[in-house]
Amino acid sequence: MNEITAQLNSYRQSPRKVRLVANAIKGKSAKEAKNRLDFIIKRAASPLHKLLNSAIANAKDLGANTDNLWVKSITVNGGKILYRRRPVSHGSAHAIHKRTSHVTIVLQEKLQKGKIEKSKNKTK
Repeated sequence: MNEITAQLNSYRQSPRKVRLVANAIKGKSAKEAKNRLDFIIKRAASPLHKLLNSAIANAKDLGANTDNLWVKSITVNGGKILYRRRPVSHGSAHAIHKRTSHVTIVLQEKLQKGKIEKSKNKTK
């Protein structure tokens, strides 16, 4: 049972806002996660939907059964911060922090009841 990963780096939205959408699909099956992302009206839903599709395509390339996939984990970490300045009165400036996110999704294939993993079946 391999883990299938996909990564989205330097997505130009703050990690705090992306985590709201990411937590909605954590632990769900791939089909249910795709369905949930279709109906979430946050800006981060579309890139996460693309990332989930990419992870499913990676699983297909590795020969995994795409019907049994579930979202094992999805992590949203902070990326680079773009530092900008906004001019204010008396010639001074206020800092603006434009944050980015690194998103990693991990899918895993669920075992069917009654199926035994091949590696455990071999004794010699």
